[in-house]
Amino acid sequence: MQTSTPRNGELESDLSLEFLRVVEQAAIACAHTMGQGDRNLSDQAAVEAMRREMDTVPIDGTIVIGEGERDEAPMLFIGEKVGLAQKERDGRTYDGVDIAVDPLEGTNLCATGAANAIAVLAASEHGGLLHAPDLYMEKLVVGPSSKHLVDLDAPVRENLRAIARSLGRQVDELTVVVLDRPRHDKLIDEIRATGARIRLIGDGDLSAGIAAAVAGSGVHAVMGTGGAPEGVLTAAAMRCLNGEIFARLVVSTPEHEARCRAMGISDFKKVYKSADLARGKNIIFAATGVTDGTLMKGVRFFGDGIRTSSVVMQTNPHRIRFIDSIQVYPGPSVKIRF
Repeated sequence: MQTSTPRNGELESDLSLEFLRVVEQAAIACAHTMGQGDRNLSDQAAVEAMRREMDTVPIDGTIVIGEGERDEAPMLFIGEKVGLAQKERDGRTYDGVDIAVDPLEGTNLCATGAANAIAVLAASEHGGLLHAPDLYMEKLVVGPSSKHLVDLDAPVRENLRAIARSLGRQVDELTVVVLDRPRHDKLIDEIRATGARIRLIGDGDLSAGIAAAVAGSGVHAVMGTGGAPEGVLTAAAMRCLNGEIFARLVVSTPEHEARCRAMGISDFKKVYKSADLARGKNIIFAATGVTDGTLMKGVRFFGDGIRTSSVVMQTNPHRIRFIDSIQVYPGPSVKIRF
């Protein structure tokens, strides 16, 4: 599929299904390692498959959030160029695309066979995704009904009361997802004091954030401190789902400040929202389940093929697709299973 040079920063081709293929292949690759107890093996499988598939996508792509700097990661590193434009030398031009990737969000989840491991990426026209340093970030993620009623700096009890009012519920009917970390002990005590229910998770606050913006998921908010790169990916999903993330980088040392400045960030107290973290006009978000989760089933292998469950979202046109795919092995007697 040939594309042309975009005008005014817009993507002229619909790349959503191309990126779906990328996350599907990453999910399938690391699903083969599920439960083997080796998080590095799982991550390596996902990274290699995603990188390989990325070069078949008709784009002139740049990784802006990835596996680390050039000297720390062999592929999908920050600044790496990807896409067909790196191979084609026949004069064709391709859309310039910035890409944020997490080939396997929840490496421990995959290694142990726990729920909510996913392969995920977000893409936008050039400049549409914040180049976030790999630091911690304070986060509050809510759905569309609550996004104008909460504040990152408000007391926990006030935010939970506001969320409950917006949903027509009592506070003790809310479920808040929090990463199970010692740094969250005080936060957990404050949530419990309100009567709200807590779901503690070992990893995967990105998938929890997506669930918070989907009605009927059973997740009403995500609170706590997690990775900044995952915050940008969550913001891309919020742009599509009309939810909201409120976030602030945790900058506590001169080294943190230097890393922020290297990525063009000088206001260390800024509270970011989704339009700040993922400000592009043309946002695409794609994720495939590796293990069974709240919104997507994990990769399922059967004798005649592989079944995957994915979500693909975009802002232009604004649509969300939940996609169940079956990749069928060749053969005359293949049976498709429900």
